Amino acid sequence: MSNTPHTLGEDFPYEIDKVHSLKVVNIHFAKLLEDYDQVNDKVHRAETNVEPLEHFAEVHLRKQRAHIKDEIAYMLHHS
Repeated sequence: MSNTPHTLGEDFPYEIDKVHSLKVVNIHFAKLLEDYDQVNDKVHRAETNVEPLEHFAEVHLRKQRAHIKDEIAYMLHHS
């Protein structure tokens, strides 16, 4: 979804080149990006009631998204 909020490009606008570089050379980082996009899409579909979820399931997805983003940020900062 191109209009999905919280895309990594929005969250790390000055790190785009580093994101692309790490994605190519680091399999774990590439997997984190894929996981983030999948979870972020699920959160967006829940928030827009395209695929409504029970409240605690939606909260869990948001926490999962935050955890993945924290790991991505850590790897960007330490690369």
